[in-house]
Amino acid sequence: MTSFSPALACGIDFGTSNSAVGWKRPGHPALLSLEDGKPTMPSAIFFHDEDAEVSYGRAALADYLAGYEGRLMRSMKNLLGSSLIDGHTEIRGRGVPFRTLLTHFIAQLRLRAQQAAGREFTSAVFGRPAYFVDGDPAADQQAQDTLGEIARSVGFTDIEFQYEPLAAAFDYESQISSEELVLVVDIGGGTSDFSLIRLGPSRAALPDRRADILAHGGVHIGGGDFDRHLNLHAFMPLLGLGSKLRSGKDVPSTQYLNLASWHTINFAYTNKAWEHLSYIRANAGERDKIDLLLSLVKERAGHWLSLQVEKAKIDLSETAAARADLERISAGLSLDLTRADLDDATAPLIERIENTVAALLRDADIDAGGIDTVFFTGGSSRVSQLRERISALLPDARSVEGDLFGSIGAGLALDAARKFG
Repeated sequence: MTSFSPALACGIDFGTSNSAVGWKRPGHPALLSLEDGKPTMPSAIFFHDEDAEVSYGRAALADYLAGYEGRLMRSMKNLLGSSLIDGHTEIRGRGVPFRTLLTHFIAQLRLRAQQAAGREFTSAVFGRPAYFVDGDPAADQQAQDTLGEIARSVGFTDIEFQYEPLAAAFDYESQISSEELVLVVDIGGGTSDFSLIRLGPSRAALPDRRADILAHGGVHIGGGDFDRHLNLHAFMPLLGLGSKLRSGKDVPSTQYLNLASWHTINFAYTNKAWEHLSYIRANAGERDKIDLLLSLVKERAGHWLSLQVEKAKIDLSETAAARADLERISAGLSLDLTRADLDDATAPLIERIENTVAALLRDADIDAGGIDTVFFTGGSSRVSQLRERISALLPDARSVEGDLFGSIGAGLALDAARKFG
């Protein structure tokens, strides 16, 4: 293959929140258009109850928010490495394996990529986090194997894997003109991953980059965890979390915890959960708050609330204050938030991320002053407290923001061209 030929393989960034497919073609953007001319697609599926229609990405979220009856699934990547991967969920009155849901979505990614490229893809490099599962190498390998099995089942015959922060590093490397020592900080929807790597034009074409990688690591904390903590800290107390039953005991937290995580929201809609909530209301000391919770569940608006929480997080990453409109739960209901609410809610998570980066730097035995650049990617890397804490670890390094949702896909495209030609 000459440098003027399109690559034979694509790179697939199956993300917790958003997904992308990259394909190296001279004179063209690295990312293929997957939905409405956009290079990313939310990792979401909506199964309509009234017919056999299935919608994906932005269309799935739009159908759910429009009030169609059905089942929304998001953050499906979190199933990899969890005990839920071998379980089932109810869709249209029957049990559907969670593996089948992932298969539906990966198949759709391949189909849309092929339609955009005008060719078939049977070879691909899939991105993966530093750890699908923290502290359990066997479970981590099983998660990768599961993703590989699903990819093969939809038509990929030759599959390689690449760590997502390394893929982002390759994208950054394509934009620089001299050698740099770079810390890649990738804060995705489900994980935070880091790579310390030497990058430069003279190294870009090397088939084996292991000698350039000084350290690599991660922790199973991502934007979804920021959302969850902000939800429980600031939103769910409006609905009774932290209040008391008339007996003086705390209102049980199970349903709040379910509603605060994308992949467990639907557990709050079962008949058993409704019976539990009815018992709580009958015994609540602040029944008005529990009534708001019941309204949310009755409307099946848990995913809608999660989107309001996510929007508040994004707003508070850029401004000092934000207002969340909660009219769907009750007329006139809103919540005013400040940057301090986000900082307080996410402080334990950011401390763990900071400690992970500090340990990585110690393991690499590199003086902080020798690192040239911190390259941020992933949507939640914009959280201001996180950037401040990491920048404090490396005060002499310059901060560069990549394509927050596209750097990994673009880097995987470069890696696919190297590995498959």
